[in-house]
Amino acid sequence: MHAAMPPLASYELLVPPRIVFGAGRVAEVGGIVGELGGAAWIVAGERSGAASGGLDAVEAACRAAGVPSRRVASSRGEPTVDQVAAAVARLPRAGREEAVIVAVGGGATIDLAKAVAALATNAPADATDLDAVVVDHLEGVGRGLALVHPPLPVVAVPTTAGTGAEATRNAVISCPRRRFKKSMRSPLMVPRAAVIDPLLTRSCSRDTTAASGLDCITQLIESFICRFRHPLPRAMVLDALPRAVEALPQVLVHPDDLDARAALCHAALVSGIALTNSGLGMAHGVAAALGIECGTPHGVACAVMLPVALRVNEQVARGDLAMLERTLDPAAGDDARAARAFVERIERLCLAAGTPQRLRDLGLAADRLGWLAEHSGGASMRGNPRELDAAALLPILAACY
Repeated sequence: MHAAMPPLASYELLVPPRIVFGAGRVAEVGGIVGELGGAAWIVAGERSGAASGGLDAVEAACRAAGVPSRRVASSRGEPTVDQVAAAVARLPRAGREEAVIVAVGGGATIDLAKAVAALATNAPADATDLDAVVVDHLEGVGRGLALVHPPLPVVAVPTTAGTGAEATRNAVISCPRRRFKKSMRSPLMVPRAAVIDPLLTRSCSRDTTAASGLDCITQLIESFICRFRHPLPRAMVLDALPRAVEALPQVLVHPDDLDARAALCHAALVSGIALTNSGLGMAHGVAAALGIECGTPHGVACAVMLPVALRVNEQVARGDLAMLERTLDPAAGDDARAARAFVERIERLCLAAGTPQRLRDLGLAADRLGWLAEHSGGASMRGNPRELDAAALLPILAACY
């Protein structure tokens, strides 16, 4: 006799209306843009857009479809308030009603594109201080303004397999001057289409591949064990996580393995869907603060914090971690043994990836541990299975310093 299933709580599922996945499918971008509007306004990574071949491929696809295209912004590093404001200020006024924003790059590029698309229709036409307009639309700073008008349509073309930004409803924006990293967030910001072509990730360096892959794996795990988890994202994680855990070491050794790259791209997409519909946890809560304090790339910060977060949550999330281990080893044993095996598996994966292992390796000063504990909060930390305040977090951070 089967044990009774727990009752289902109320939930929603938010995903891009169109997902196009597969090698060579970037060639379809022009047709997709043509269905959504009349012109492609391209936001591309300063290096990744060209290096990946994605920028050339998108422009060629638009020409083939008879869709005019122009490059309206470039992304360099994680987007800042200044970069978003400058990009919005440079947007053409003419033709805006038929424009489709096409983001070609990593998660930072896609986030910049989503923010620009949102403010293109929501910033006052006579605004003279776009810096303030950006801040006023971020969570927890400024006036907390909501988006009133639908953004320009966004077509996301990722060139890394990591953040899942092609499927999320937010854009993470930092401000070095004010020392914050906050989200612009709205269901309206989910891209109208995500075109995931694994061929575009081949130009990623080993370090980028490792950090991006571990960011994706962190998102899959944290969304699965999150206290706000929902059933449909969890079902997708059970498919995507074992693929990612097996594919990442393969790609790091054999970077031309397209099947493994496809598995990571699929997992990154699922991780974006999962986090936007469920939530995250401690690793992401600390990673955001590390980005502010040390300028640590998000994927690298997640790679440092994932093993720590798993050990912290092992007891309270034992059943969920055991379930994840059984997707990789069906004979993993009882929940306690399976959960421990999963934590150890991820620790080995992080070691094999060669990413930093301790907070000091990120340039964090020992006397800033208290600051880090105080500022590792937000929505991600609220979703962590084990409740943690700054006082409880400080000794955990000190132990991994």
